[in-house]
Amino acid sequence: MATKDDVLEILKEVTDPEIGVNVVDLGLVYDVDISTEGEVRVQMTLTAPGCPMHDTITRTAEMAIETLDGVKEARVDIVWSPPWTPDMLTDEGRRLLGF
Repeated sequence: MATKDDVLEILKEVTDPEIGVNVVDLGLVYDVDISTEGEVRVQMTLTAPGCPMHDTITRTAEMAIETLDGVKEARVDIVWSPPWTPDMLTDEGRRLLGF
């Protein structure tokens, strides 16, 4: 069965194509819930509400999660509250962006 850490690690392979940094280090992932039936639900945001890569990032994240052992289905829900700010970057995200 996949764990939250497994999900976050695989999501480090999903980058925001406009920024070139993964969604975890950008601080976009807000919550990960894994059911005993192998269903994974992720709440995440994007850097801007009008992000043209919305569908691409969402589907890429779902497909990545579904490669994990024990995951039957992945669903990524985009939420806008709280709104993303650069303060949400991880230390690695700051380093990658030169902050």
